[in-house]
Amino acid sequence: MTALPSGLPERVADDEELSRFLTQSNQYGAMGAKAASFLPNPKPRNTSVFRGTDFAVLRRTFEASRTDGRTAKAVAVIVARAVRAVGLEVMAVEPPPAHANVEGWPWSDVDPDLQKARQLELAGRLAGDSRLVRL
Repeated sequence: MTALPSGLPERVADDEELSRFLTQSNQYGAMGAKAASFLPNPKPRNTSVFRGTDFAVLRRTFEASRTDGRTAKAVAVIVARAVRAVGLEVMAVEPPPAHANVEGWPWSDVDPDLQKARQLELAGRLAGDSRLVRL
């Protein structure tokens, strides 16, 4: 198996923990991560995550790669197996180091309401399978 520049394997293993950095208070609450925390970015049509849970290192990498100046307030941690269980995929994409994307979100150019509903359902399932870590 080929290694990426970070030294991680290209294939994200089912048992790998993924860290989704949360920058907005509408992404989490007292009960944990909310569906909004996992919704895909409309431009690249994916959700950015980092592989692993070394929050100090990953947070520096995350914040260095941001262009909007937002800082991480919490992290939703989920296992890759849970992402695949809802029909999505995790693909390693570097740079930055240890970065990956959740891919395969439903898109519909003809029915945006259906698209939103389907994405919210999947994102809600991911949020329910995650654990929240406040930074």
